[in-house]
Amino acid sequence: MSGIPPVHRMQRWTGLALVACCSALSLQAEEAGVRLEYRFRAGERLSMEVAHRALTETTIAGTTQSTETATDSTKHWTVLSVDPEGQATLEHAVDDVTMMSRSSDRGQVRWSSTGDAPPPPGYEGVRQSLGVPLARLVIDRSGRVIQRRDLVPSPPSNTGDLMVVPLPDGTVAAGAEWTVPQEVVVEVPNGPRRAVRTRLRYRLDAIEDDVAVIDVDTTVLTPLDDPRLEARLLERIWNGKIRFDIASGRVIKRTTGVDRRAVGFSGPESSVHYKASLEETLVKSSADSPPR
Repeated sequence: MSGIPPVHRMQRWTGLALVACCSALSLQAEEAGVRLEYRFRAGERLSMEVAHRALTETTIAGTTQSTETATDSTKHWTVLSVDPEGQATLEHAVDDVTMMSRSSDRGQVRWSSTGDAPPPPGYEGVRQSLGVPLARLVIDRSGRVIQRRDLVPSPPSNTGDLMVVPLPDGTVAAGAEWTVPQEVVVEVPNGPRRAVRTRLRYRLDAIEDDVAVIDVDTTVLTPLDDPRLEARLLERIWNGKIRFDIASGRVIKRTTGVDRRAVGFSGPESSVHYKASLEETLVKSSADSPPR
C-alpha cells in the first residue's frame, strides 16, 4: 500500500472498520435475539396470492388412478380494530379463484371466477363464497386465536391448516424452537373415526435483513395401527418455511408441502401417494411499503 496516499489509506481503513463494526453489531443483535410479534393497524388491508398444487395417485388391485388439482387465488385480511394490548380483530375473505382438476378417468375441468362461464358441477358454491367475509378472528400479538367465528362454512385447508402463524413469547435467537399441539379428526367413509394428536414444531432458522426465516414440521403423536386412517391423514402431515418481516410484524411468505405414501389401506397391494404444495405471498399492504 506504499503507493496509496496516507489520506486515502486512512479513508480505506476507516471504511473497512465501519463495515466490520456494522457486521459485528448485526451478529450481536442476532445472537441477542429478536421479538417476533404481529403489528397490525386498524383499517389496513393485506392481500396475498395463494397457489396450491396437489397430485394423488391411488393403486388398487394393480390399477392406478391419478387426480391432479391446481388452485390459484387472491385472498385478503381486513384489520377491523386493534386494542391497546395489541389484540387485533381480522376478517378473512377470498377475492377470486382459478381452479383446475384433471383425473385419469374423467379428463380436465377448469374454471375461473373472473370469467363469464358458469361454474362446472362441483364448483357451484365457490362463487357465493367470493368477496364476502369468511371468518372473523381475534388474535394477540403472538398469533394466538382468542376468538374465532366462521361466517361461511368451509372445509379446513389440508396444507398448512393454521390461518395465522403462531409466534413465540419473548425474545428469541436463531435456533429457538416452539411447538403448537393440534388434534385432527380422521374419518374413513363407512369406517372408523379417530381423533389424532399432532404437533407443529417451529424453529427460527435465521434472521436475514430484518426478516425471520422460520422452519416448521409436523409430527404425529397418536400411534396409528389402521392403514385406512393413515391414508386419510397423509394430507395433514406437512412441512414448510415462513418468512416473517420483523419491522412490519407480518408474514410476507409461507410455503408448505407434503410428499407421503401409505400402503395397505385397501388390501395388501394397495397404495396411495399424495404430493402437494401451498405458497402464499404478500403482494400488497395498504399501510406498508412493498413486501420484501
